[in-house]
Amino acid sequence: SDLKHGYKLSEPQAQRILEMQLQRLTGLEQDKIVAEYRDVMAKIVDLLDILAKPARITAIISGELDDMKAKYGDERRSEIVENVQDLSMEDLIAAEEVVVTLSHGGYMKSQPVADYRAQKRGGRGKQATATKEDDFVEKLFIANTHDYILCFSNRGRVYWLKVYNVPQGGRASRGKPVVNLVPLLEHEKITAVLPVKEFDDGHFVFMATANGTVKKTALSEFSRPRPSGIIAVNLEDGDYLIGVALTDGKQDVMLFSDAGKALRFAEDEVRAMGRNAGGVRGMRLPDGGQVISLLTAADENVSVLTATENGYGKRTPIGDYTKHGRGTQGMIAIANSERNGKLVAAQIVGDDDEIMLITTGGVLIRTRIAEIRDMGRATQGVRLINLGEGEKLAGLEKILEPDDEEEAPAAE
Repeated sequence: SDLKHGYKLSEPQAQRILEMQLQRLTGLEQDKIVAEYRDVMAKIVDLLDILAKPARITAIISGELDDMKAKYGDERRSEIVENVQDLSMEDLIAAEEVVVTLSHGGYMKSQPVADYRAQKRGGRGKQATATKEDDFVEKLFIANTHDYILCFSNRGRVYWLKVYNVPQGGRASRGKPVVNLVPLLEHEKITAVLPVKEFDDGHFVFMATANGTVKKTALSEFSRPRPSGIIAVNLEDGDYLIGVALTDGKQDVMLFSDAGKALRFAEDEVRAMGRNAGGVRGMRLPDGGQVISLLTAADENVSVLTATENGYGKRTPIGDYTKHGRGTQGMIAIANSERNGKLVAAQIVGDDDEIMLITTGGVLIRTRIAEIRDMGRATQGVRLINLGEGEKLAGLEKILEPDDEEEAPAAE
């Protein structure tokens, strides 16, 4: 009957049993910790041994790789094939029309046409380029991102620039200096840029140098871009390229010399020559004289603005310049008097154009062509700018970015 109600243990008995259990348990725990410590020490010795023996490392890696292979070594699931069409950088760039601007200071950038037009509309219209105070947009054209820009340097070399490589910028950015975009040589600067869609046989690159040499080369001769640029015209020592134009074979060419003379002749008087040729005489110059401007015109509905170093200038209808043979001195464009000084610039202008007059002191003065009246060839011209003491007019450029809202640029 005692068993029904379990064992009856006295207090000391129960205590004894409990104590015995705890001692045994603690002993077991100690054994476990000691064993674990021995394992860890053995592992450390083993790992140090592995680190000391490259052969063991290799054996372990190869064993692990074999395990991986045994576990996952089925046939490859994604097929690797030779790419049938090579994707170039260009294939990834959307073909879109952009407005490219080049500033007088040599900064270049592009903007999508839509952005440019939108920004032209607001109020008085904002200029597309955040040029510095002493800078302004000198060249502006619409081109496709896949088109080329041919950059000609004063040393007669030409560099290719893909339009998509022109840095994109909003209204607030100036863009990047063009010298950072093409690999120029020392003392070399870009004097002309021509946007080109395709290098066809129907168009020509017409070039003029300071010493009066001209050269015409088929545009197709420039169809194979080289990263380091190529020679477009072989120059004599001391000569440099002053202007480049894209022509269609039927234009009139005008050369202006610093002596105030102008020569107008038909483009087809100059035959097309290869890239390495040196060109032919375009204008005969007096000793020390230089050609300062190359202009081309398709018809007679334009005027030429000439400007001299002492700040005088005038507009003359192009029809007043009769055509002469290539290689002659030409005729007077503006009287080369003491008052006027040397001719420094000539530009084809229309009534609605605006120009920027640039002085040797770095001053820029903006003026409207409409304020300069048409005058005959041999006249002295009118004062265009008041110059400070010792200052001269360095040149003038058409401003290709009107400061008003109505128009977006026309494609060239």
